[in-house]
Amino acid sequence: MMRDELMKLLEDREDEMIELRRYLHEHPELSFEEEKTAEYIADFYSGKDVEVETDIGNGHGIIVTIKGASGGKTIGLRADFDALPIKEEADVPFKSQSEGVMHACGHDAHTAYLLILADCLIQLKDQLKGTIKIIHQHAEEQPPGGAKSIVDSGKLDDLEAIFGIHILPMAPAGTVGYHSGYSFNGRTYFKLKIKGIGGHGSSPHKANDAIVAGAHFVTAVQTVVSRRVDPMHSGVITIGSFDGKGSFNVIKDSIELEGDIRYSDDETQKVIDDEFHRIVEGLEGLFGVTCELTYTPDYPPLYNNPELTAFVADTLNSIQDKEFNEVKEFPKLAPSDDFAYYLEKIPGSYFYIGCTPKGVNEPYFNHHPKFDIDEDAILVAAKSVGHVAWSYLNE
Repeated sequence: MMRDELMKLLEDREDEMIELRRYLHEHPELSFEEEKTAEYIADFYSGKDVEVETDIGNGHGIIVTIKGASGGKTIGLRADFDALPIKEEADVPFKSQSEGVMHACGHDAHTAYLLILADCLIQLKDQLKGTIKIIHQHAEEQPPGGAKSIVDSGKLDDLEAIFGIHILPMAPAGTVGYHSGYSFNGRTYFKLKIKGIGGHGSSPHKANDAIVAGAHFVTAVQTVVSRRVDPMHSGVITIGSFDGKGSFNVIKDSIELEGDIRYSDDETQKVIDDEFHRIVEGLEGLFGVTCELTYTPDYPPLYNNPELTAFVADTLNSIQDKEFNEVKEFPKLAPSDDFAYYLEKIPGSYFYIGCTPKGVNEPYFNHHPKFDIDEDAILVAAKSVGHVAWSYLNE
């Protein structure tokens, strides 16, 4: 049976997955700058009997098409490969060799498992029913991201389903998590410049203090979540920067605020968008200031197709695989991921692979400078996605 052959091939190449992950970890590249990483991935497929398309989307995206011997469904499997602007503090022998750049989110492990899984599927493609498109995606970490541009390219219009994973230190290696429906938050970036009239601290009546208007905005905007968002939904508005520095006796004529908005679903996003803009407009009338607003929705809420998520859970729960200790439901998570753009157009499921390092009770979460993983999770990722892909195409 092809499933058994595929799993045996993956087991035999576990050490290679780890070597690939460590190489990528040592050579991270930032979003939209992953030229060498993309070349490394493309070179991996050199000479193999597959179609390789490079520079897909708005950067270095790669799509590898594996066509089976017989017709059938067409699915996509995606892994991201960009790193973060973080100086590594993890105590590992394969530290980043790029100063101030680190694979602090696990994309090195994502790429390593998918490279080997793809290669094993290529070896078995004469037994494969259907077509698998392997999507090596650039720039997940930096808006506008790479996913939307790959979707917009039309290269995935023939997909019937898409699957992906993210490693998370929320459980030990051997744990696979899933969540149906809205699973990751959406995200919006904003910058607000408030312009008033400067003046002397002794004569406030001759000025129009932008700091006072900004302070009112900080307080007012927090009422959006507490008084406008359905308590059964979730949203967060964060003011990350309030730039109003000046002299102690000078009334500022302008200030800038920057922040981050998160929302659990499309309905909540609309409520926050509408109320946020209403408050900004009201600020101008209330204080007589001028507002310049940059408001950029980055990634939408990630919605896992309930039917396909149930399929993932049922498939992995029914498999007697020694790498899987537990398959369980995970909670809805607050971060964002541009895999959401695939799921807006293509039914699919994004599930999770536990990677807490052995012997660690309180692991460092993704994006921390000391983030590290249990590398056993890489084989778990490869086998779980392999099981799901094989079952979807053949069952």
